[in-house]
Amino acid sequence: MTSAPALPRELYRDPVYDGATDPVAVIDASGGWWMFYTQRRATHPDPGPGVAWVHGSRIGVARSDDGVSWSYAGTLEPDAAGLRLAPGAPPAEVDRTHWAPEVVRDGDLWWMFLTEIDGVPDRWPGFARTIVAYTSQDLEAWERRAPLALSSDRVIDAAVARTPDGRWRLWYKDEAADSVTMVAASDDLSAWELEGVALGGRPHEGPSVFELGGRWWLIVDEWRGMGVYRSDDALTWERQGDADAVVLGAGTVPGRGFGHHGAPVREGERLWYCFFAQPATTPDAGGDGADTDDLDARRCAVYRAELRVVDGVLVCEADPTD
Repeated sequence: MTSAPALPRELYRDPVYDGATDPVAVIDASGGWWMFYTQRRATHPDPGPGVAWVHGSRIGVARSDDGVSWSYAGTLEPDAAGLRLAPGAPPAEVDRTHWAPEVVRDGDLWWMFLTEIDGVPDRWPGFARTIVAYTSQDLEAWERRAPLALSSDRVIDAAVARTPDGRWRLWYKDEAADSVTMVAASDDLSAWELEGVALGGRPHEGPSVFELGGRWWLIVDEWRGMGVYRSDDALTWERQGDADAVVLGAGTVPGRGFGHHGAPVREGERLWYCFFAQPATTPDAGGDGADTDDLDARRCAVYRAELRVVDGVLVCEADPTD
């Protein structure tokens, strides 16, 4: 009799609204771990109609000494310079939406690429989405740099990496281009040149890009698991497996849902993938659960799996130390 596969470790639940999504983890110079995430308002008592509950979000911050046990540190709150870490819960009412942080380091500076939306939309169409750059010395105070001029005013979910040709590249979802992944290039993380479509095909979101095992990998959220692509140069991508092949699909993550939007973090020789899932999602909740009215189905948790390359194939494995 075949035993059920081990499931990824649950790392973290947001103590304010229980809606931690789109996580990115980094390790600072002293070895401390930081997690930045979209603080969806899953349990807000009165978030507004429609999909307002997935808007009006701040960027939540959690801290850890080992990448396993995490404590809530507060939210990134707007100030005159940009954003600053403030302990405790965010304001009950906000006038702006922050989504899907990406955090990378270049020299002495941390860079954050953050999706911003004016207001608290209660529907998907009709609201511009912009990716904005911030910088920080300490991961607590973030100076606002500038919005990025990209392919449309419906861009979200930045992923940034320095590619083999020495340039930085930014992959993102363009909702105005049928929700495919576009890519732009930069020499300094400030001025970006649009390069076009990186991945077409079926709609998807939440790209993440990294090197492992001598190749480059791109993971995207297809709302039924994660599609995987590989490359030798991080410029031209081929899909791993057939058109329906995914990792972190149904039955491989806790609950009835799928793995969603995540990011890698390197710890020595190991590479972890931190992502979110909805352990109590329902079949009628939609691919990412955003359309559900059920409170429990809105709740989200952050998980992690180890990324490995086995015989040329990227695999996501449950933490073997569990």
